This record gives sequence, structure tokens and C-alpha cells, in this order.
Amino acid sequence: QVQLVESGGGLVQPGGSLRLACAASESIASMWRMAWYRQGPGKEREYVALSFSDGSTTYTDSVKGRFTISRDNAKNTVYLQMSSLKPEDTAIYLCCVRKRLTSPDYWGQGTQVTVSS
Repeated sequence: QVQLVESGGGLVQPGGSLRLACAASESIASMWRMAWYRQGPGKEREYVALSFSDGSTTYTDSVKGRFTISRDNAKNTVYLQMSSLKPEDTAIYLCCVRKRLTSPDYWGQGTQVTVSS
């Protein structure tokens, strides 16, 4: 199993920035997909950003141009840089990894992000 620990959440004002980190218990260099999801209050879990082993990334429409997912293979860590934050970005943000296309997903415990004035 892969252990994942997220950090970096907190309270931020609208328009502010945060960087989330997800540290993995093993090498992420060859992991097929790393992802950030979020679940807002009263909402279903939704994907936010995906990072694939070929270097490609995808984002849900609502965060395009504001969020950036990146990997640091030397630190076994994936990041989510968030800027121009909005109240609707308030959610628990969860890290998810999948080693291969047909492998199971591993999830972290999540980190709370609250955007409020």
C-alpha cells in the first residue's frame, strides 16, 4: 500500500494563494497517475487536477488557469499550487495515486481549505 499525507491547507481570503503538498511513502517517479480531488460541504467528490507519468496534466474547468499540479520525484511529493482562490474552492482536498492503469487508487486523509473573508 502507498501511504499519502497531505499538508498545506488552511484559511485564506478570496484572491489568495495556497500550496498543497502530498507526500508519498514510496517513489512516485513511475506512478501512472497522481491526482488531487476535493469534496466541498454538501457536494460530491470531484477531481481537480491529474498528473500522468508522461508529463501530461488535466484540470477541471473551474480551476483552469488558477491551479497547477506538479511532481517532485526526488521528494516523492505532488503539489497543488492554488491561486486566485474563491469561496467556492472551499473543500477538503484529497491526494490520490494509482501506480498503473489497472491498479487500485490510494487516498490520503485530506487537508481542509477554507476560502473566506
